[in-house]
Amino acid sequence: MKLFLKGKRCYSEKCALTRRDYRPGEHGKIPRKLSPYGLQLREKQKVKKIYGVLERQFRRYFKEAKRIKGMTGENLLLLLEKRLDNIVFRLGFSLTRAGARQLVRHGHFLVNDKKVDIPSYSCKVGDEISLKAPSREMVGIREAINLAQDREKAPWLEIDPENFKGKIVRLPKKEEIGLPIQEQLIVEYYSR
Repeated sequence: MKLFLKGKRCYSEKCALTRRDYRPGEHGKIPRKLSPYGLQLREKQKVKKIYGVLERQFRRYFKEAKRIKGMTGENLLLLLEKRLDNIVFRLGFSLTRAGARQLVRHGHFLVNDKKVDIPSYSCKVGDEISLKAPSREMVGIREAINLAQDREKAPWLEIDPENFKGKIVRLPKKEEIGLPIQEQLIVEYYSR
């Protein structure tokens, strides 16, 4: 599946999935059915890649999601969506989650008027995320904000692009995340 993580590069003909949609080698064009374990593993790897989380951290998120009341899969997605780097991406201050992670790491953002430079910081409802004043002149951020005008807005976030601020109004629902994720496969993977 194309994840479009690298911006322009994956839209071109250089992308492996654009050139060939089959495996390399002599027997590559013979269709191969994945086992249930393979499907579960692929779904977990896809979510890890989308959010830019490593295995140990992802496992920790899963344990936390399992501990919280409610459906484990939805709780897992909720925990990943509440990460500061993801919220910076959703607010439109960056074109990619990796870029948002770097901006957060370099200390360009304030959460409730306090500097936070930890990308995995878990935001809460009512938190206000703002860009520091000196960082507002950065070309990359201005470009991302202009391009974000065309992107679909997250209904659970309140965005104020003129003042470079955003606020978490409520927690997102699974339908609002808008990613092709089957969280049940991830729950099955960790339940074996």
